[in-house]
Order: sequence, then structure tokens, then C-alpha cells
Amino acid sequence: MKLLFVVSSLDLTQPFSATPAWWQLMKGLYEEGVDVVATPYQGPAIETLWWRAAPNPARAMGDIFKGVRDGARRLLPAAENSQQSNEETLSQQAIRTTAQTLIAPIWLRHLDKLLTEQPDIDAVIFLTVPLNHLQGVAGELIARHGKPVFYYDGDVPASLPNAQGFASGFRIYDGADPGEYTAFISNSDGGRAALEALGAKAVHTLYYGADPDVFAPVPVPQQDIDALFYGHGREYREQWVDAMLTEPSQQLPDATFAVRGTQLGDLGPVQHLPYLSFSRLREYACRSKLNLVITRGAHANLTRSSSSRPFELAAMGCCMVCNPYEGIEAWFEPGEELFVVSSAEEAVERYQYLLTHEAERKRVGLAARQRLLKQHTFRHRARKLLKIIAPYTE
Repeated sequence: MKLLFVVSSLDLTQPFSATPAWWQLMKGLYEEGVDVVATPYQGPAIETLWWRAAPNPARAMGDIFKGVRDGARRLLPAAENSQQSNEETLSQQAIRTTAQTLIAPIWLRHLDKLLTEQPDIDAVIFLTVPLNHLQGVAGELIARHGKPVFYYDGDVPASLPNAQGFASGFRIYDGADPGEYTAFISNSDGGRAALEALGAKAVHTLYYGADPDVFAPVPVPQQDIDALFYGHGREYREQWVDAMLTEPSQQLPDATFAVRGTQLGDLGPVQHLPYLSFSRLREYACRSKLNLVITRGAHANLTRSSSSRPFELAAMGCCMVCNPYEGIEAWFEPGEELFVVSSAEEAVERYQYLLTHEAERKRVGLAARQRLLKQHTFRHRARKLLKIIAPYTE
């Protein structure tokens, strides 16, 4: 099978949190024998051993557009910038209209050319590109080439209109037509009904995972961090950042709490670790006796809405402590492969116990890694994706 991916970005240095997942997914597909072609919506076309890269046809315009958009956001009136409404702001509408007018036609010509020059491409998959920026492109490609075109929304439910999107991100469904795609794929089983209500013809679930060759345990001289959280932003998880980091760090002054992330607010005595490289995150995780999974409420409160972090930490054999996460037992068994705490008091109690019981930490971390190797690698996800696509290509 040969697949063409339109991916949000291939540049790991840019702040697109799903980019590492897309690298791992496309690598997994290559390892399953798929011929992968990837073209980025934002930034440079980066080729690897696992896929062939096609150019970003609107890179210069996209860079200018991104700069103007980011500048406009900084200058927005406070009332608009903090708007909590299901309606587009004027600036959001202007951004969408500009993208549809200037960028969408460039992308249609680019993808049309690729499909014409490579008629052996079996399907096209859009990976979390701004859905409403490319309005009409998928439908036109299907009409011209008869190939199935899928959209993978990896941010459900935070991306959905009723969740108002991320304050710093796109409202991707305003002015979009999900029904123009052959089918939708989502990271959230619980989000299926919402996507169908928005007009998706069919909805399939493909969870995140981890590549154990990438996220593997690394040797460290010692575990000198007691509890670590890696993540960016307080949005949708303010309560649990305080309950699992700020308050426990104050109640356990002899323990070392650390974060690697930005925009997390005042965390009291919690240490902030510097960003050195993407791969260095593995070292931070393995240096930590406990790794905290603080999942955003938008995901944690809608059943089986997957996010990357539990799978990455499991692949490294880390002992995970999580906030309440609806449906997490679909992937890992609480008490056996990770721990779930429901309050600051319970977090403190659990931390105290685990920090003095190394054997228990290692047992749970090893069990999580074994579960991931059996069920949740990106090769497992690649096989599932191929099963989803196959009926549409027959």
C-alpha cells in the first residue's frame, strides 16, 4: 500500500505537540511495508529513512501567514483573547477566510499534481492540519482521482467546537465540512458521536501509542528526581497541576519535584528543568522515580480519549502516577501498571509510599512496558490504520 500524508509539521523543533507521534506512526507504517509519502502543512519538508518527503507548496506564504497570525493574537483585545464562546471572533474568521482564499488553492494544485504523477497512491490522510483552512480540497481530490481521503483529528475532544479549542490554537471546525472526507479517524473513542454530529460520514478510532525503539529506557547514574511532570500549559488541567505538583511539593519539602514545560504558572518549590533536546526528555523521565501524568480535563473527562504521554512513559518502563482519566483502564490497569490519585491528599500519600518502595516502582514500570510492547506500539497502531483504510481502497 502507498499512502500520502498531509501532516501538520515534520519539524521537531516547532511547537506542534503531535509531531513526534506522526513520526512514529509513519515509521511504523514503513516497518509494516507501506510506501509513505509525507508533505508538511507548516515548515520544511524533512525526509527520513521511513518516508519520502514532498515539498510544502506554500511554505513561504505559510511562514508569513503564521507570523501575521501570531502577531495579531498578541495584539488582540483582552476580551477577545479570553473569549469563552462557541462563536468565532472576527479575527478568527478573518484568518480562516484568508487561508481558504490564498492557501487552499495552492494545496489543491499540489496534491492534485502528486496524485496525478503517482497514481499508485492508495489513499490520502490529513494529520491534524487546520481542517477549515483547506475547505473543499478533500472533496475535489476525491472527485478528480477517486481516492479515499481521510482526516485524522488527534486532538479530540479539545479540538471540538463545544470544547472551544485550545485558547492558543485553531478552531478548526468553524466553516469546515467534515462530510467532504471519506471518513474521519480520531484519537478518542468517546468523541465519535460528536464527530458524527458535525457531519463526518464515518468515524474510526486510532489511539496514540509509542515506538519502543524511540522511547526506550536509558541508563542514568541515579534517579535524582523524585517526581517529574513533562507538559506545556495549565489549560484544562489547572486543578491537577496544583493537586499533583504544587501542593505535594510544599507538603514534602525533602522530595525533589521538577517540571519540563512552559506556561505552567507558579509552582512554588518545583524545579524547572531546561529544554536541551527532544531525546533528552528520555533521560529526565528515567532519572525520575515517579513520572506524573496530568492529562487535560478535556481528554481526561471523555472516555478513552488517548494522549501520548502514558504510552511514552510506559515504553520507558516508568512508574506513572495519574490524575483521574476516564477509560484509562482500556490501555493500562490501575494499581498494576500505573496509579491513579483523586486528590492532593491521596497524591501525597501515594508519593510517600512509592518513594520508599523501589521494588514496587520497578514492578509497576516493568508491567506497563510489557503491556505496551504487547498492545500499544505504533506498529500496532499502523496495523490498525491499515485495517481502517483497506475497505475504502477495494
